[in-house]
Amino acid sequence: MTDAHETAADRSLRTTGGAPPDDAGSSVSRAPIPLLEPREGIPPVIADAETLAEVTAAFAAGSGPVAVDAERASGYRYGQRAYLVQLRREGAGTALIDPVACPDLSGLGAAIADAEWVLHAATQDLPCLREIGMVPTRLFDTELAGRLAGFRRVGLGAMVENVLGFVLEKGHSAVDWSTRPLPEPWLRYAALDVELLVDLRDALEKELDRQGKLEWARQEFDAIASAPPPEPRKDPWRRTSGMHKVRRRRQLAVVRELWQARDRIAQRRDVSPGKVLGDAAIVEAALALPPNAHALAALNGFGRVNRRQLEQWQSSVDRARALSESQLPQPGQPVTGPPPPRAWADKDPAAAARLTAARAGVTALAEVLNMPQENLITPDTVRRVCWQPPATIDAESVSAALAGHGARPWQVEQVTPVLVAALSGEAS
Repeated sequence: MTDAHETAADRSLRTTGGAPPDDAGSSVSRAPIPLLEPREGIPPVIADAETLAEVTAAFAAGSGPVAVDAERASGYRYGQRAYLVQLRREGAGTALIDPVACPDLSGLGAAIADAEWVLHAATQDLPCLREIGMVPTRLFDTELAGRLAGFRRVGLGAMVENVLGFVLEKGHSAVDWSTRPLPEPWLRYAALDVELLVDLRDALEKELDRQGKLEWARQEFDAIASAPPPEPRKDPWRRTSGMHKVRRRRQLAVVRELWQARDRIAQRRDVSPGKVLGDAAIVEAALALPPNAHALAALNGFGRVNRRQLEQWQSSVDRARALSESQLPQPGQPVTGPPPPRAWADKDPAAAARLTAARAGVTALAEVLNMPQENLITPDTVRRVCWQPPATIDAESVSAALAGHGARPWQVEQVTPVLVAALSGEAS
């Protein structure tokens, strides 16, 4: 056991910077300790069914929460699949699993289904974990816990340093995790990511309890664990960076055709779409509407493309140019909710006044509760209630409206008085 792990026996909340105020005065100014090696060393990567079965049995027999993390190859590969899964549990130690060699981890997921899973920024990892059969029924999100507790810096490294007093080496967070074999320094980094995750969970639970926010956090965690998989995004091509420059419908069609062609190629090659063709090049072609491959080659982003690829991209442009007016995309996506707030003053001045008062009230309440406004209540929920308020403004009707938009009970309890005042015109 290293000195760092011996020091970990003292579980009192440390605040080496960036932590919420501690009314009890337990702030510790000791310099943070570098955490250099996992306490049992770097475990071998599990890449066969027999070893996976052994690890599954070990984690099923373990006790307490299970620390879970996943590494993706964002920016290198197509999609957001997991290329390494890390777990740690008392009595089982740390496991590093290759989900490429072991693509079905549903047996492992079932073995630890009754345990609480501890993740950092759970919503980032849950989609790729779900793809390989790992779905928690209970979880504790240390990043979200940090937000609710009022920490200004909630990245894993910052939280481990500020709360537990240790420094994690974070130099490999953006590497290509699809690399095989994975280098030893990367595996060390991956193992250390789950080394103190349960310790961090325990310390944050105590801090949330001290602040009277533990039940709030539990409601948030339950909402994440029970949320269905997100619906596929409609018209994802509209998220192309630089789209604000594209105004005409014919140009929008070029963006759509190029984006979809790029996506097909990226999926077939299993590479990040940005490595096939950059967003800036797509927008450049849309604005220029080049009539032929020679004109396309003169645009930024296409100059080094080989002849065959250039003709493929020009074919996409030509398809957009040949579309009838009725086939062209509309300039904006259908709006299902309130209009953009900047338009409220012209469309409905009374609603604009309600929104201004509500925002001010939510901001003030978030400061009192020492948490980000978006964790207190989503801005979209506030906009919807202000745009179409209940016919009768009282605590019961406003609470029902908030709940109808997905607010958790603790949010309804905290925010209802603020919105009643704003909607009634009583806000100061």
